Amino acid sequence: MGLVVLRGAIRGEAAGDVAIEAIVALAVFAAIGGVAGWITDYLVRDAVEQQFRTRVDWYRQGLIDSGYTEQGSPKDE
Repeated sequence: MGLVVLRGAIRGEAAGDVAIEAIVALAVFAAIGGVAGWITDYLVRDAVEQQFRTRVDWYRQGLIDSGYTEQGSPKDE
């Protein structure tokens, strides 16, 4: 928005025209930022969930290898 206002001031454009252009630029870049943020959020959540599931599976396998059941007690008892 600031760049559009600065450009309008340098060119000597009317304030009303510059304001409309600045608002349109703000809306366009807000939409682009929203989409980029949504994509990033999805990718980060997916990566974190995969890491969590991998760690839980590794932990469970370690417990099973150590002789513990799903309920938390040793198999011998």
